Amino acid sequence: MTSRRKFISNSILAGSSLLIAPSWVNGLLAQSNTNDDFVKQAKELHKQILTLDSHADTPLWMSNKKYDFEQNNSSLQGSKVDLMRMQEGGLWSVFFAVFLGQTELTPENREKAYNDANNIFDLINTKINQNIQGAALAYEPEDALKLKKLGKRAIYLGMENGFPIGLDLSRIAHFYKKGARYITLCHSWNNDICDSSTDKNGKIHEGVSAFGEKVIAEMERLGIMSDVSHISEDSFADVMRLSKKPIIASHSSARAICDHPRNLNDEQLRQIAYNGGVAQLCILSDYVKAPTPNPDYDAAMQIFSAKYPVWEKLTPEQRDSAVVEYYAIEAKYPGDLATVKQAIDHLDHMIKVTGIEHVGIGTDFDGGGGLADCADVSQLYMLTAEMLRRNYTESDIEKIWSGNFIRVFAENRKAIK
Repeated sequence: MTSRRKFISNSILAGSSLLIAPSWVNGLLAQSNTNDDFVKQAKELHKQILTLDSHADTPLWMSNKKYDFEQNNSSLQGSKVDLMRMQEGGLWSVFFAVFLGQTELTPENREKAYNDANNIFDLINTKINQNIQGAALAYEPEDALKLKKLGKRAIYLGMENGFPIGLDLSRIAHFYKKGARYITLCHSWNNDICDSSTDKNGKIHEGVSAFGEKVIAEMERLGIMSDVSHISEDSFADVMRLSKKPIIASHSSARAICDHPRNLNDEQLRQIAYNGGVAQLCILSDYVKAPTPNPDYDAAMQIFSAKYPVWEKLTPEQRDSAVVEYYAIEAKYPGDLATVKQAIDHLDHMIKVTGIEHVGIGTDFDGGGGLADCADVSQLYMLTAEMLRRNYTESDIEKIWSGNFIRVFAENRKAIK
């Protein structure tokens, strides 16, 4: 079955002008706008505590001419995060991912990925620094709380996929200077650093490569967190063996609840806890529950993929047409999204395995994340409302929303201070 994951690349979104939310999306937004006591309490709690989302792919939208980070962009089908909706949902800080899709491991592709990553970092810096009053770029663990006291949202940067590093270790320091504070070691396919959990062609390194070992050591030297989301089990075992600092899984859920290779099994969760790290709950529906079979959607996507096999070769006009066709398919065959209750089932299980000190939340908004009753960042308090409904204490909720992740972030920064 076709998975509804990160689909639209930066090049596809760039300049697209026909991204209108279909009626079913607005319906999802409306159906979860409840006003029970737990929701009211959650909204108030989000004003008081520091909330942090460890993974959102919002930079994918920033080159789109219709997207304005300061405004509410809910009319753009697929857009999940902007400043106004962060304020509405009570999200105070977020890691924006500089995402690069994986291509063949050639010198030309490595160089292109490096240049593309630089362009995305520069774009984010430009957009966030354009006289935005309500948000600022952040670099250190304490910055988020400092900005919250000023009434501002903190925007941190991570890099999803170490592919732009190529085979040049000096690029890690370069991306650190650009603002990267974690690097997801690989994405959906193997790269020069390690094997992926979802590469259909199988392993090429049997875990972390010899070059990847040097990458991890250099990241630790600089104070950049190692992110194990997306990596294979063999790669995970190697990272645990190599790491001298706590690691993160920026957006991964529990495999015991939803058997998907992108999720973490119980032994991996225990190892993260032993390492002192943190596993961040991902709310991408396919990782929360097994997708309901949708053969009509699958058939439509097969036709679509055959029509547009190589995005890089499309003209801007063809890309605009492809985007419209893709979202038409999504609107016609929306699927059965997971719920907040099902997502918090994962959190319950993760806490049972690791303890309350080693979990957090990384939504993967703008990269596929979203639930039937938590469709975008404006509804993020719905996760907290469900925690309150299950008798989580306010202290525990604050640990989940930021305390645990900030602790790991600070541990990784100690060596350079």
